Amino acid sequence: MAGRKNRNGPGREAQGQKPGGWERESTQSQKQPQAADPAQQRQERGGGMGRSASPFSPVSNGIPGTQRDGRVDPEVAAMLMMANANAPLVGAFRRGPEAAMQKPIGKEQIAKAIQTLTDYKSGKANLEERIVQDELWWELRHWEVIRNKRKEPEGGRGPEPSSAWLFNSILNKHADAMDNYPEPVVLPRERSDEESAKVLSSVLPVILEYNDYEQTYSDNWWEKLKHGTAAYGVFWNSAKENGLGDVDIREIDLLKLFWEPGVTDIQKSRNLFIVELVDEDLLEQQYPEHKGHLGGSVVDVKQYIYDDTVDVSGKSVVVDWYYKTRSPSGKTLLHYAKFVGDTLLYASENDPDYRDRGWYDHGLYPVVLDVLFPEKGTPVGFGYVAICKDPQLYIDKLSANILENSMMATKKRFFASSSTGINEEEFLDWSKPIVHVEGELNDNRIKEIVTQPLSDIYVTVAQMKIEEMKDTAANRDVNSGSAGSGVTAAAAIAALQEAGNKASRDMISASYRAHTAINTLCIELIRQFYDETRSFRITGEVPGSYQFVDLNNAAIREQEVGFDSQGIMLYRKPVFDLKIKAQKKNPFSRMEQNERAKELYGLGFFNPERAQEALGALEMMEFEGIEKVREQVRQGQTLLNICQQMSQQLDQMALIIQALTGKDMGVGTPGAAQGGQTGAGGQVPAGAPGGDGASLASGIMEAQTPMTGYGERLAKRSAPNMTSGGGSATKPKA
Repeated sequence: MAGRKNRNGPGREAQGQKPGGWERESTQSQKQPQAADPAQQRQERGGGMGRSASPFSPVSNGIPGTQRDGRVDPEVAAMLMMANANAPLVGAFRRGPEAAMQKPIGKEQIAKAIQTLTDYKSGKANLEERIVQDELWWELRHWEVIRNKRKEPEGGRGPEPSSAWLFNSILNKHADAMDNYPEPVVLPRERSDEESAKVLSSVLPVILEYNDYEQTYSDNWWEKLKHGTAAYGVFWNSAKENGLGDVDIREIDLLKLFWEPGVTDIQKSRNLFIVELVDEDLLEQQYPEHKGHLGGSVVDVKQYIYDDTVDVSGKSVVVDWYYKTRSPSGKTLLHYAKFVGDTLLYASENDPDYRDRGWYDHGLYPVVLDVLFPEKGTPVGFGYVAICKDPQLYIDKLSANILENSMMATKKRFFASSSTGINEEEFLDWSKPIVHVEGELNDNRIKEIVTQPLSDIYVTVAQMKIEEMKDTAANRDVNSGSAGSGVTAAAAIAALQEAGNKASRDMISASYRAHTAINTLCIELIRQFYDETRSFRITGEVPGSYQFVDLNNAAIREQEVGFDSQGIMLYRKPVFDLKIKAQKKNPFSRMEQNERAKELYGLGFFNPERAQEALGALEMMEFEGIEKVREQVRQGQTLLNICQQMSQQLDQMALIIQALTGKDMGVGTPGAAQGGQTGAGGQVPAGAPGGDGASLASGIMEAQTPMTGYGERLAKRSAPNMTSGGGSATKPKA
């Protein structure tokens, strides 16, 4: 693949070895003219350069390597000359055929990109201001927002309580999300891709674990609940795995992401910018050829109001610019450029390796947005802070007034006449038992100020606002583990919680859709860059068990399927569907499953004699683990059938033994069993039923009971003597 030298390239084919991934081809197909993989052809033409850093690294985002030579390959130049200069614009600032021999991205294009970035920032100014204020509400610092709006001075304020009702609502929703952490399952669309889908299903969770995705998922859920949108970046980081490269999934701050105003789908934005503040000395170390030209900021990055003092001096704004163009064949290409100020660090259109194929083969922006409550005209939404801060504000205001009245009522104050002559210092000092006054004391010269207590109606109003907050945030008491009066059964509490989690399930489903898009980008990056076989350790279901799985892109990249009528090679691209399931369940879900298991047991679902009825009922039910329950019921039914067959066989054997030995086996006499008829030799016909008395087990136990001495002698005399001359078996004398 382009981007790294393919070790399974033409050099190995010349030695009689097939490129990786084509071992399944038949001998007949090998004799046909082999058309090279289009990606491999592009690699041979481009020289197979490697990306030296990730498109989004902590030091400088998306640095793909040193700037390459701008000389254009003659074949590429001819293609560019033939391109239609009036092709519809998708994202890039197009150029005409007269500029085909020049670098497509230069000073002029960077200046236009800076102007576009400035316009995009102006379009999301209100969003940035809301995000900064929402963060203060989340930190219980909303009184700062109120004072700034009123322009109140710092001193002379009354009580400013900061209750955490809003905080608690977000906390519970986040807990619901983490209790249902997603896990991808890859499904094939064709039978030939089943093995690849199975391998991807086992490998994708490992790749997510390598990226510490659970922490990223948790952090982004905080952002989603607070601000309404979580942004994920899915990049290829060539610095990972000791230079082999791997998928890199990161959280992106909304204040550092810019898109075209007015679009609702970020993939339809003509340009996408990701900015980052980077120390200038680090940039100079990585780009020594641009030393002295890496300063300045093309745009002011909105900052949060931190508790700490954050110094941004000595930092420059590094811009990652993604845009889309159309190839001469009509395919959408994703291109990438990085610049600081007006200094271009890299542009994929200036690189012969990526000019004709784009930065990523999937042609999508490497950003996925997970939206909570969507808005028209923007790809982002709003969160719980936006809808709950109004009731939270009045809860705190009413609490402030109630607290202020309580403080006034509990602190006594007095009216004193100017002629009273009270020693105020002694009067205010409660440690002194005597207070000196001048003249006579009476109620006309000093009088206590009586504060009237507030009516209970105001406490009721405050409680009503709290209930409004709970209803607005779908965070009733039952969601926090409490239950109303009279509800004591665990099953009833679990049912109430399950019914109260509708809002959480809806939000989690939206995140699963975003998770599907993230894993789709991961599969596309694997398809493009996994040209080297990698080994992954997959943990088994049994604790401590594991196995190793090998993966490369040979089975999932474009595959040759034959030639068309014009002799052009046709390619097939394996396509997969993704299904997201919950990896974890919360404790109340486990309790619900335990209660369901006890209920099924009590109804006789696990009784083998009622297996057919249980299977019919299970067909109409739906719950987690229903397949295991069905399997258990089927196994019980099968075991019962086997036991019944064995019981019948043992009854038949007991009848035969009873007929031969005369010993009572507890299964009835042959005559009684067969209506007095026996077969030849006194044998009972096969299939004779047992007696109506004791069961087979009781007969066996009686047969094993030792006989008394008299019984043994009686049995000995009654047994026929087949060897001696006497007895009933001898011939009568003449």
